[in-house]
This record gives sequence, C-alpha cells and structure tokens, in this order.
Amino acid sequence: MRFIVALILWALPQSIAAQTWEDQRLFNGGASGQPLRIISSTDTSLFAPIIERYVAQFPDTAVEYLVAGTADTDRIFRANPEAFDVVISSAMDLQFKAANDGLARQLPDISHPSWAQWRQSLFAFTSEPAAIVINRAAFAGHPIPRTRQELIEAMRARPDVFRGRVGTYDVRKSGLGYLFATQDARSSETYWRLMEVMGALDLRLYCCSGEMINDLSDGTIAVAYNVLGSYANARIESEDVIEVIFPSDFPTTMMRTAMVSAKTRRPEAATAFIQHIISLQYSGGRNAFPLPPLAPQINDVEWATIALEPALMTFLDRLKRRRFLAEWQDAVIQIR
Repeated sequence: MRFIVALILWALPQSIAAQTWEDQRLFNGGASGQPLRIISSTDTSLFAPIIERYVAQFPDTAVEYLVAGTADTDRIFRANPEAFDVVISSAMDLQFKAANDGLARQLPDISHPSWAQWRQSLFAFTSEPAAIVINRAAFAGHPIPRTRQELIEAMRARPDVFRGRVGTYDVRKSGLGYLFATQDARSSETYWRLMEVMGALDLRLYCCSGEMINDLSDGTIAVAYNVLGSYANARIESEDVIEVIFPSDFPTTMMRTAMVSAKTRRPEAATAFIQHIISLQYSGGRNAFPLPPLAPQINDVEWATIALEPALMTFLDRLKRRRFLAEWQDAVIQIR
C-alpha cells in the first residue's frame, strides 16, 4: 500500500511536466528555492509586465507562469491542485465553482470590494467586455454594425462575402466562450438568431481570442464574435486592419479572477501575488497594468458586469450544459 501511495505521489509531478502548455516561462530564474507556480489562461505577453513588477518587489522569489485555455486551466488544476500556487482565469463560472468546491485558500487579510470577491477566496481584478471585431476591408463602403441585429443584417445582405469568414469560440471546448454564450443567451433572443445566421455561413470555431485576431488580421475571416476586448485593443495599437466594436444593444463583460490554491506550498508568496495584482491596477499607467481595471467605462458609459455570485454555476449543471450545447450545435453546425 505504501508503495502504491509513493508511486502516485511520484507520478503526479511527472504528469504535470508532460503537459503541453500554450506557453511556459520562468521569471527571475536565478532566485533560490521553489518557484511560485501560476497556471493561467491569460497570454504571457499581457501578464509579463505584472509578473516582472512582482519579482522586482520580491527578488528572492521566482515565478513559473504556465498558460492553458480556460477549460484546460480548470481541468489541470482540479486534477492536481497541490502542483499550483495561484490560478488565474477569465472563465468566471469555472473559477467560482472551484472556489465554492473548497479548492481556494481564504485570504482574510486582503481588502477588496464585496462585489469583486467571493468569501475572501476568489478575487476579481479586471473588467473586460466581449467585442465584435471586424476586418475593415470587408466593410469598405458599407456601414459598420454597432449592434448584434445590425451584424445579422450585414451578413444576410452579403452572404458571399462572409461565407467561411466568420469566427467565434467553440463553446464545447472554451470555458470563456461557454460563459459568454450562456450570458448572451440569457440577455436576448438575438443571440440565437445570430448563431443561426453564422451557422448558415459555415462558421469557423476557435479555442481562443488570440487565434481569431490572427485570422482577422490576415483576412482569413472578416468577423470575430465575442472576442476579448483587451486582446483586440492590444493589437489595434500596432495595426490598422481591424476595428473593435462594443455592441450597444447589451454588454457582456466578464471579470478576470485569481485565487490561491488551498493546497499551495507557498502560501505567503501566493498571497503577496494576489495583493500585488489587486493593488497594481490602481497605480496608474498601461505599463504597470496592461489589462483593463475593474469597472471600466466604454465611451463614458459604465457597463454592467457579470456578477460574481452563485448564479454563475447555473449553466455548469450537467443537464443544463447538455441542453445548452445541444441547442448551440443545432444552430451553428448545420447539415447542408
């Protein structure tokens, strides 16, 4: 029996090491001791300035930053929570459920608004609206859609232009995509009409915002729906071929969240990191905090944000999830 337990304990870190990450980077590798291990769905390019500020403040701490998709982040962490110290994800519902399941350490000494944290164990630190992002060339000489209904009308008017050139998340695989889709569906029936129109145009399905933006930039697709606005805005600073649209009919804005693993091996360093990302957003300057802070304003109007509350877990119920995905597949994967 002792041999079996020892074998399991040996195999767990080996399975983590064998994991294929979207990205993996060690910060301040010269520091001695075990690095602070962070599993995250946020691209390294966006989070690196935040980590660099942290290791400058704590030069004796190294940080290993591991990137996976939102659904994979949740799955990998749940399989081996002792292997990670901090979990960061844009999939609010999956994070909330993990915290509610007792996988997050309570941090009673951290001060944070009640609406932006859950039981001192899950902490929101950004507000990021979903966006419609377009390739401008596809709309040259035509009105730019500002609502979902206008996007429907634009695609119906010129189907040959948009056939095979519209993208969104594969909500069966993307945790963030599923969150955005269920929230959209709760807000308006327009969502289902939009999915049906996109499905009829041979909709392309993606894992993540970055891949959609890449295909928008080179003209592979003309429209990407529910892209993270923060990712898209980071790209338009260096290229003028895409345009970011925050639909005016109804907003879908998520809060990126972070938590310390209940089984962290570096509780003090992990707690300091949570405090760091919370406080950094108030220090000012895009270089200090390259992600949107909490409660942003778009065009001087504050957008409603998905609440950090138990209702988030509604569509994680197995039966409800199965029904939603069946309806979604009927709409977007049409037999021709």
